[in-house]
Amino acid sequence: MRITKAIKQEMLALLEQYYRDTTTALNYSTAFELLIAVVLSAQCTDIRVNIITARMFPRYNTPEKILELGQDGLEAAIKDCGLFRSKAKNILATCEILCREYGGQVPEKFEDLLKLPGVGRKTANVVISQLFGVPAIAVDTHVFRVANRLKLAMGDTPLAVEQGLMRAIPKEKWGDAHHWLIWHGRKVCKAAKPLCRDCFLQHLCPSSNAK
Repeated sequence: MRITKAIKQEMLALLEQYYRDTTTALNYSTAFELLIAVVLSAQCTDIRVNIITARMFPRYNTPEKILELGQDGLEAAIKDCGLFRSKAKNILATCEILCREYGGQVPEKFEDLLKLPGVGRKTANVVISQLFGVPAIAVDTHVFRVANRLKLAMGDTPLAVEQGLMRAIPKEKWGDAHHWLIWHGRKVCKAAKPLCRDCFLQHLCPSSNAK
């Protein structure tokens, strides 16, 4: 099945129709809280991250306060998160940089965010899009999977998929489309058992097993 530009536009229109009002599932109230939550979300579900941050943020929600915890204290605070030791190390290093170079604030520039330990393209794109309204597409495992299955953007790496989606989606909708793809991956286009027969895109999807 050849996926034309017109088919991609139809897919995107349907995704927008179904997921128009969706946003991040991570709970946060400040820029710093979102940054930490996204760092914690690597190889960890948003549900688990929200449990951890609900426990941690009431007391430790600034770079200065997290630095007071130290490595052992932060590890204990996030121990039920995957890769908690390396995440604790990166978060503490990030907090040191934020305090030293940015007055404790989260930088707004993509390039500056990438310099923070534990912050890759996905995290930086989430932050600039969610917090600062900069058009960006963050490619997590859901976005990567759904984009490839639909052939909206195909690639062997998150960067290749990100670049393909940037070509397929109007720039003013990049930030919103990121959420459409995430929620479709969570609710319908699941990793192990996609719900193709229940999918509103199955008549357009080249990977559908409902045909």
